[in-house]
Amino acid sequence: QVTLVESGGGLVQAGGSARLSCAASGRSFSRYSMGWFRQAPGKEREFVTAIRWSTGTTYYADSVKGRFTISRDNAKNLVYLEMNSLKPEDTAVYYCAAGGSARPLTWRNAYDYWGQGTQVTVSS
Repeated sequence: QVTLVESGGGLVQAGGSARLSCAASGRSFSRYSMGWFRQAPGKEREFVTAIRWSTGTTYYADSVKGRFTISRDNAKNLVYLEMNSLKPEDTAVYYCAAGGSARPLTWRNAYDYWGQGTQVTVSS
């Protein structure tokens, strides 16, 4: 029902910034909670940040709190991830996800749809 496509990844120097976008297509986009996850080589996919559709409440992993910001524009069917003060350990494939359940948004199984991911590489 929902197709997600991430964009904005690339090579960034440590201390720099980047902005990822997630474009959604399908019905009732505004009814879905949205999340960002990331997966580094050899590691499991981990929670980064999320926003709950019903309240607008945002959640952040401790590792990115204060550096990353999630936002959404329902009129444009877009979700954003603003990343600042990037570190080499932020290097990963970043995935956008959409979910319609009330389970904790830090859980991967809270989401019904996933994008294909976009690579973010932080050098230096």
